[in-house]
Amino acid sequence: MTSRVLFVSAALSASLRQARFDDGGSLDEGGAARARAAAGSLPSAAARVLVSPSARCTETAAALGLDGASAPELAGLDVGRWRGRTLDEVGAAEPEAVGRWLTDPGCAPHGGESVEDLCGRVARWLADAQTVKGRTLAVVEAEVVRAAVVAALDMSAGAFWRLDVPPLTVTELSGRAGRWNLRLGRPLSAPGAG
Repeated sequence: MTSRVLFVSAALSASLRQARFDDGGSLDEGGAARARAAAGSLPSAAARVLVSPSARCTETAAALGLDGASAPELAGLDVGRWRGRTLDEVGAAEPEAVGRWLTDPGCAPHGGESVEDLCGRVARWLADAQTVKGRTLAVVEAEVVRAAVVAALDMSAGAFWRLDVPPLTVTELSGRAGRWNLRLGRPLSAPGAG
């Protein structure tokens, strides 16, 4: 049995444009418009649709016309007390902590979740996903896509920051027997657009 997981990265928000750690904010109008324009471009036959619990992911799924179940296990990285602050603000106030966080995947100076913890959480979810027949479509934060790729390719968590995941792209994993294959980020576009 082959399982397929299509990860759709959330659309843009003001927080993302400002390099702000998720503050629970909504999509901005540009992000919502792009998601609405891409509605209908995803494969229609999914055994299940899951949505990360953030406002960005919930609103992206709605704009894409998807009705999915909330998936707390696919939540974005918990950045603890850095939530809502920009990377520049945190870097100015805690330069050593940011440096450690970006170079040591086991480090969580913000009091939240480490990159290693996120990768482990997503790896456990992927192991369960291989038991689901058919296609799973999941609207998630970019860091969840990164963690899934790290897990699927059995990479070191140190590779996490070297993976770029643009908004509104699809990253597809297909797997069986404990092995995943990766199809890299296909952009979502309006149906019929090249």
